[in-house]
Amino acid sequence: MGRLFGTDGARGIANTELTCELAMNIGKAAAMVLISDEVKHPTFLIGKDTRLSGDMLEGALIAGLCSVGANVKLLGVVPTPAVAHLIGKYHADAGIMISASHNPYEFNGIKIFSSEGYKLPDDLEASIEAIVLDHAKEYTVPDHNELGTVEVLTTAADDYIDHVVSTIDYDLKGMNIALDCSNGSSSRTAEKLFTRLGANVHMMFDDPDGININAECGSTHMDKLMAYVKEHNLDAGLAFDGDADRCLAVDDKGELVDGDYIIAICAADLKSQGKLKKNAVVGTVMTNMGFNKFCEINGMQFISTNVGDRYVLEAMLREGYNIGGEQSGHVIYLDYATTGDGQLTGAHLLSLINRRSAKLSSIATLMERYPQVLINVKITNEGKVHFYTDKEIKAAIKNADDTLGDRGRVLVRVSGTEPLVRVMLEGEDYDEINTLAKEIADVVKERLG
Repeated sequence: MGRLFGTDGARGIANTELTCELAMNIGKAAAMVLISDEVKHPTFLIGKDTRLSGDMLEGALIAGLCSVGANVKLLGVVPTPAVAHLIGKYHADAGIMISASHNPYEFNGIKIFSSEGYKLPDDLEASIEAIVLDHAKEYTVPDHNELGTVEVLTTAADDYIDHVVSTIDYDLKGMNIALDCSNGSSSRTAEKLFTRLGANVHMMFDDPDGININAECGSTHMDKLMAYVKEHNLDAGLAFDGDADRCLAVDDKGELVDGDYIIAICAADLKSQGKLKKNAVVGTVMTNMGFNKFCEINGMQFISTNVGDRYVLEAMLREGYNIGGEQSGHVIYLDYATTGDGQLTGAHLLSLINRRSAKLSSIATLMERYPQVLINVKITNEGKVHFYTDKEIKAAIKNADDTLGDRGRVLVRVSGTEPLVRVMLEGEDYDEINTLAKEIADVVKERLG
């Protein structure tokens, strides 16, 4: 994790931490690392979610990019995976998504994608950081006739929808579903996409006003969608986060189907069709222990990475796997996308259910989930640094580890995107792991809060 870029781009409170000046300088530096003798005027796509600060940061990025000679094509409000996909379709050199994903509206972020549609490699992020933070190079000042230009593209959302539809072999006709758009990017695409696939859709939280993104809705607040699906006797529900790169589901009984279950269901379906490459699935250290058991029973290899979809993707690319993701709902279908895509994932999940004339509640029984407790402890920015050396926190973690032994596991880590320490315990006995998790969380709060 770099000084400017975390696991999912540069992120902070808009206008105080993530300022216009910083955004402009990131734009300048990003263009400078791509400018070469072969590419003198790189083209950047810019997309954004529905946050109030999106327009402000978009303007700052445009100024920075154009001032050093890069050209800009504006996509408007689109999901993050739309930016990644459209880089190739529009023959751009890079893409930028302005979003803070699942965070509250006051946060925003800048994610940069390469010409291949993947999140920018660590070495290029480091080069940008060196220019912005260390002034390793003076910002380029080209001649007046070498400045960049701006073009507004009006077909971006439709082109992205066309792409997702093209990946689905079996439609959703006859299905009644609810879609929670988190008042974010999917508000622009989800209804049209899933209606086009044949589903009868019930829309929820699809009226963004700039400040209601992720507010008690979306993939981090599933209770309203769960209640709605059950009350209206629907076949399923899908919830996306603010930039729609995550998807969680609700089954026909109103029960949560998290990312681990979604990946298990989709991987098993790929395997049954002979499409699961190397009979392997990629997850993270946060993946439920029940998923490991599922893989063993079904003759699949489970590959574990650090938390963060970028690390999942790196493993998939390195070894040639085609599905992986996180419990939080980042699912990567590498045959169709270069990043997590909530709407594509949801469409494939519902498609396989419809193809098999099955209920999601019955298919989800293929995996048994171990009890898991996750407590997020808010800490100071200084606390993020001291976490790694605090002896009392280390002692609390060791005590929990020793108590659980081989009956569970303890994972305590600093968030890569928020000022939080995440305390996760998993085991056979919920009461036991809940007690141990609270003990660790209390120590973290006392020491770093």
